[in-house]
Amino acid sequence: MGTVGDGGLAALQSLLRSAHLSRADDLPSLVTAAGRLIGADRAVLYVIDYDQLLLVPLLDPERPAGEPLSVDGTLGGRAFRDVALHTSSGDAGVTAWVPLIDGTERVGVLELGYPADTELDDEDQAICRDVAGLVAELVSTRSMYGDAVERARRRAPLTLPAELQWRLLPPLTFVSPRIAVAGGVAPTTEVAGDSFDYAVNGSVAHVAILDAMGHGLEATLLASVAVAALRNTRRRGCGLVETVRTIDLELGAHFGPDKFVTAIVGELDTATGGWRWVSCGHPPALLIRGGRVVKTLDSVSGVPLGLGLLPDRLEVGESRLEPGDRLLLYTDGVIEARDAAGDFFGTDRLVDFISRQSAAGQPAAETLRRLNLALLGYQDGALQDDATTVMVEWLTDEAERSLP
Repeated sequence: MGTVGDGGLAALQSLLRSAHLSRADDLPSLVTAAGRLIGADRAVLYVIDYDQLLLVPLLDPERPAGEPLSVDGTLGGRAFRDVALHTSSGDAGVTAWVPLIDGTERVGVLELGYPADTELDDEDQAICRDVAGLVAELVSTRSMYGDAVERARRRAPLTLPAELQWRLLPPLTFVSPRIAVAGGVAPTTEVAGDSFDYAVNGSVAHVAILDAMGHGLEATLLASVAVAALRNTRRRGCGLVETVRTIDLELGAHFGPDKFVTAIVGELDTATGGWRWVSCGHPPALLIRGGRVVKTLDSVSGVPLGLGLLPDRLEVGESRLEPGDRLLLYTDGVIEARDAAGDFFGTDRLVDFISRQSAAGQPAAETLRRLNLALLGYQDGALQDDATTVMVEWLTDEAERSLP
């Protein structure tokens, strides 16, 4: 055993015992104390910003503000992207950059600085990852009771609709032994009518993506009611068709006959790979196999929800996934992003981008982060419409081992 020694247990106990009566503001001091127990003379907590471009240091209020780290182009950013511990050494000492993962959600990185003669062996690095894992849990739980983390993550103010929409979203990443789900939204500070949801119950993964008409607060309220109806119906044990019909009825009852939401509402049987879905006026999902898009998945029930126009017999699409297959669900803001010349991002460019990222072996969450960056770059950083994506992967054993 190297430098960390037996301090790992003491650090974990310190974090657990201090957390019960701590605030979000106390996280920097908790991290500093835990770092000392594992031999680090510097321990800095970085949280990811909403755009997933910068890692922002969370410091004690009396300390001077630290500089954010770029996710692309720094070793700390690489630890975040790869979900892997990376180290560097120099005259100033040895630095370990450890990803902060709440479950499988990437929330930031932990910087641990050691003296120049330090050697971190495999067991030391495992202890660093354990401490970082508990810190990530505390970042998520303490954020429920204070605004320090939220303030750090915001590089620009959120609009009121975006504030509501972010509170509605589930965690952006989930991984279990047989399924991975990742989601992304843009523009992060102004998202309004787009939303997504998922839940894994037993062997069934419920996945939905929604796009409410219009912009601003009304679109957010439409999406909020749609997601609430979706969750309420699902939690009552209702099936796919009844869930879709309930959303349609609730939107019509609360917003009248001229407001609507497009959606794909689906279920993946994680034991067999069976994917069933209802498409309601929404762009079709893409099926990625072997690193390339092999088909689009659509059904003819193309009526948006809320208009009361669903047919008496809803068509339920069915497809059988192979291990390692991915599904990409997206809203029309993805393919309708325009460049300075007015050209759409388009389906062909989306297919090419997703194929290249999948062929390169990028995890679902990192693929969608890069897609958001590509969309923002294509439209010079100012999307004119919400662009939301959800990726679902039916995992092989090999893929599972490569994920956090």
